Amino acid sequence: MNKEEIPAHLPYTKPFLFVDELLEIDENKAVGTYTFNKDLDFYKGHFKDNPVTPGVILTETMAQIGLVCLGIYLSGSAEGGMSGHVMLTSTAIDFMKPVFPGEKVTVTAQKVYFRFKKLNCTVQMTNAAGEVVCKGTIAGMVTTKMNA
Repeated sequence: MNKEEIPAHLPYTKPFLFVDELLEIDENKAVGTYTFNKDLDFYKGHFKDNPVTPGVILTETMAQIGLVCLGIYLSGSAEGGMSGHVMLTSTAIDFMKPVFPGEKVTVTAQKVYFRFKKLNCTVQMTNAAGEVVCKGTIAGMVTTKMNA
């Protein structure tokens, strides 16, 4: 499976899909981008008169690009009628800079280990200026599910 095919196997749709493009993927790394559309619903109330992307959404973006895409690639489970799913099990994220409506971010994930169906990665999100927005570790369990 290649970087163009993997996004179609993600178990998300808009408005909860936070992957625009998968730039790189191999057995050790995933890199992808997402642009936070200024019309996303959560900006209406976070924060009043000064919208900022919630940390939980930044974490979810890193999980989708850096854990789920890499998990699908590593499991190879999307072939033969199978779909890979990655269920988030833990995160430890530090936030350094805000992400505002309209900003494009890049997520880079490095595999720490993948064994016994558990994937652990270090993740980092940068803004268009190359500044680190947030970083940390994220882990999840890779499962497979037969397509109906």
